[in-house]
Amino acid sequence: MANLIYVDNSVTCIEGQHVAAYAYGLAPSLCDAVTNNICDNSWNLDFGKLIARAGGSTTNVAKVALFGRRPPHNDSLWEAARRNGWDVKICDRSAANQEHQIHTDLVVTMIKDSFLALQPGDEMTLVAGGSDYAPAIEKLKARGITVRVVYWTHASLELEQIATKFIELDLYLDHLSR
Repeated sequence: MANLIYVDNSVTCIEGQHVAAYAYGLAPSLCDAVTNNICDNSWNLDFGKLIARAGGSTTNVAKVALFGRRPPHNDSLWEAARRNGWDVKICDRSAANQEHQIHTDLVVTMIKDSFLALQPGDEMTLVAGGSDYAPAIEKLKARGITVRVVYWTHASLELEQIATKFIELDLYLDHLSR
């Protein structure tokens, strides 16, 4: 049994900084941190630890796909991800500073992989928290595919409910930092 993991990089990092802001006393509540964009910018996500946590009980991670917006020229994450064999998808932000292309590409890639790469018994893991992923998960589950969602506690309730299993990252905040 293998696990195919799909990570929405941008929101996972930013939302982790919101969780850290609340956890370390920079915001009175998680809701305030998210609503008022209060971030603990000293908290940085360790992607190796994230993938290890997202892999769950599956020891065979067959694929890691990392989706995000175009990084600064001095950012080393994306090249390191490529060297580790991860599938890296970089999108430019729209004129309205939106990331819809990232979400669409992630969903299309999951659906494509469900037909071309997934073997019987394999599972998929989504590291993202928006409700716009729920229809894709619903379709994958209807085909008998296990889809786990690994994200912060303030993920979309719809996404938490539709996932085969939801794993909350907040409990591992300190472990996931670098």
